[in-house]
Amino acid sequence: MRKIKEVLRLKFDCGLSAREIARSCKVSRSAVAEYLMRAKAAGISWPEAAALPDIQIEQSLFPVKPVPSLVKRPEPDYEHIYNELRTYRKFNLTLIQLWVEYKEEHPDGYQYSQFCDLYRRWKGKLDYYMRQEHRYGEKAFIDFSDGLSIIDPLTGELTLTQLFLAVWGASNYTYAEATLSQTLPEWVGAHRRALEYFCCVPRVLVPDNLKSGVSKACKYEPELNPTYADMAEHYGCAVVPARPWKARDKAKVEVGVLVAKRWILAVLRKRTFYSLAELNAAIRACLEHLNTRPMRRLKQSRQELFEAMERPSALPLPARPYEYAEWLKARVGFNYHVEVEEHHYSVPYQLLHQRLDIRLTATTMEAFHKGERVAQPMPGPTSRVAIPPSRSTCPRNTGLMPNGVRPASPSGPARSGRLLNGW
Repeated sequence: MRKIKEVLRLKFDCGLSAREIARSCKVSRSAVAEYLMRAKAAGISWPEAAALPDIQIEQSLFPVKPVPSLVKRPEPDYEHIYNELRTYRKFNLTLIQLWVEYKEEHPDGYQYSQFCDLYRRWKGKLDYYMRQEHRYGEKAFIDFSDGLSIIDPLTGELTLTQLFLAVWGASNYTYAEATLSQTLPEWVGAHRRALEYFCCVPRVLVPDNLKSGVSKACKYEPELNPTYADMAEHYGCAVVPARPWKARDKAKVEVGVLVAKRWILAVLRKRTFYSLAELNAAIRACLEHLNTRPMRRLKQSRQELFEAMERPSALPLPARPYEYAEWLKARVGFNYHVEVEEHHYSVPYQLLHQRLDIRLTATTMEAFHKGERVAQPMPGPTSRVAIPPSRSTCPRNTGLMPNGVRPASPSGPARSGRLLNGW
């Protein structure tokens, strides 16, 4: 900004010479003379200039003279261009193709360079975002990234691992571990180990729209994987996935991925690992260094901020860790049994032909109908004997079925010593 107002004040209020004004304002005498000449031509005196803002004085002394265009060219439809580039991103649509279509419609329109320049000026006014404020103990951001490779000591085959990351919003406190895949068991298991590492639970988990966590991505009502939702309910936290194609919703973990690559993967890039446990042990050592090193601007480490601010505001860990469970759909057969992994389980006969939600863990099976449990925990398929459905009979004809299972009653599921043996 030119020092016009100060020059006018020193001239008319203080009565200084042009040389003294130039020395005081650190400008040349020719600039001082030009300012005074333009102020005189514009009819601006010091009492009037004192009440005007600097930008208005500058516009009065240095008016912009628009250059008249000899040819009136049609303006491009900038909003249409913006929407086309977003809609057909997967086809790698570029500005040159849209310019060709624009020239076909308007042969006297702008050339390509001016077309791109005008569009970028228009788009530059759209690129603004609200600053995110992270409360202590509120959110942890979750994501996967490509990790290092491990070598099979017998075959020499390389297996690329995945790097799981969880980053707290306020303190940037980070957890990282390597997994063999991004499947549901690895996803849920990494969450469990991350929360055990933190020794507390955030109130909100913000993951990406990974299929293991989000069955159906949606901007407004995403559908969570039942197992992931069951895990969140066990730990008492909420899951709010990032919106599709909105990486800024989880900017903390996106930056965390970059930091982890610099301070973990780059440090371990020359080492050879023969097992996942060996790789995770090396990652844990680098992770401790990352969390305890002071950050440049805050002059505190991630761990110090986490212990002082995040942990007191977070939720406590439950008494027992989450037991991995998968949710299935099963329909009750004509013999009031449901088939789960080639095993048959008895349920109340009133649920004949109804669809049930099956919760299956490594050791037990539970059945739910419209959110209400209709079958108590039974031994899972790995620890029980299958009941052939062909041997079941209608409870109206006999008191006991040939397999020894007593018919279901309205108050609960059928039970037998054979089913519960060894549980």
